[in-house]
Amino acid sequence: MAKEKTAAPIEGMSFEDALAELEGIVQRLERGEGKLDDAIAAYERGVALKRHCEGKLREAQAKIEKIVLAPDGTPRAEPLASG
Repeated sequence: MAKEKTAAPIEGMSFEDALAELEGIVQRLERGEGKLDDAIAAYERGVALKRHCEGKLREAQAKIEKIVLAPDGTPRAEPLASG
């Protein structure tokens, strides 16, 4: 599982890429592959990937909640408040 040690920074990953990597980590851990130290490192990365995915989902939810109907009944997105 040395692959996680040279993996891309999580902050710049898309939701899909982070989720795919997380799924791979879970599968390897379930199969019991690798040494204990590698499994611990993979678990820690998995936790970070999970947090990243949750953040991306919260961002998407906020954007969806900002979609409103215009006076003519067509959907439009309002700008998100920066914060």
